[in-house]
Amino acid sequence: MRVTSTHADEALARLHAVVPAGGAGTRLWPLSRAARPKFLLDLTGTGRSLLQGTVDRLRPLVGDRLVVVTGAAHERAVRRQLPGVAQVLAEPAPRDSMAAIGWAAAVLERQDPDALVGSFAADHVVLQDEEFQAAVREAAAVAATGLLVTVGIEPTGPATGFGYVAAGAALDGFPTARAVREFVEKPDATRAAAYVASGDYRWNAGMFVVGATRLLDLLAEHHPELAEGLRAVAADPGSLERRWPGLERIAIDHAVAEPAAAAGQVAMVPGPFLWEDVGDFAALASLRPRRPGTVTVLGEEDRVVVEDSSGLVVTGDRTVALVGVDDVVVVDTGDAVLVTSLARAQDVKAAVERLKRSGRGGLT
Repeated sequence: MRVTSTHADEALARLHAVVPAGGAGTRLWPLSRAARPKFLLDLTGTGRSLLQGTVDRLRPLVGDRLVVVTGAAHERAVRRQLPGVAQVLAEPAPRDSMAAIGWAAAVLERQDPDALVGSFAADHVVLQDEEFQAAVREAAAVAATGLLVTVGIEPTGPATGFGYVAAGAALDGFPTARAVREFVEKPDATRAAAYVASGDYRWNAGMFVVGATRLLDLLAEHHPELAEGLRAVAADPGSLERRWPGLERIAIDHAVAEPAAAAGQVAMVPGPFLWEDVGDFAALASLRPRRPGTVTVLGEEDRVVVEDSSGLVVTGDRTVALVGVDDVVVVDTGDAVLVTSLARAQDVKAAVERLKRSGRGGLT
């Protein structure tokens, strides 16, 4: 059956956006902390936090059909940033992405048995909204046929920090959708280069679109106790504190996407838009275009003095002077200063772990 624009419109009318807002973003320490995670920060210079930017991007698709799932510690801040979002679910403790997304799906299933859910992380950046919205529109139409759909990001290079989606045959009746052969864990550099060269692999950005009931039924096939627990919490919100600690902690990729792909139940819609998960300071620097040999400044530029240097500076209350250093990262937050290089940005997490072990948890 060839899917028409009418079918696509009908599918989009059933779509509810789920925005998981969790994680501390430890590789962005000391800018991002457990009490002030990266999704609450304006890292793009737009005056909007990453969370607000995500919701802004989704509203043209779903209107008010939005559910944000966050930790109890951040519920107040989330509600303050998103006063127009009625449904904010607060997890008593982190249980990974399957519990967060599955809980929202279970709530929506009770509100609308025909609901489609699209999960989009609160701390990612998309730079081409129209292309993003076109991909989600097609993904909703595919999901309306009963498949689990992921939006696969067009690789800009052989990155080793992302998982990959292996695309199979094209799906009849859809402009770009393809079957998914498998999900692949983060590869080494050689395999990543081969994946990109083949043209059949996309980055796995964790964007999923699927029927709410279909998602929970797929989960019940492989993790029945988790599916039952999530549906029980949705049916009886008063049981949340009692049931939540006993729920299995697992990512949606491992719980549902990988086994469903092995069974031929997953499709992929290519995402031909610029995307960044802002996983470290090198990624953050890439969001701010700069000429080679210059410094990108987040904050007050008049606090930075540069002589023959390049890199990224996040300013605090002090003046930062760079002299003769290349690709440096300096982050000043008043109570902490980070100095590293763009090449070692992924290693910031190790410093945070050392701070925790030393008992200086107030800084993390």
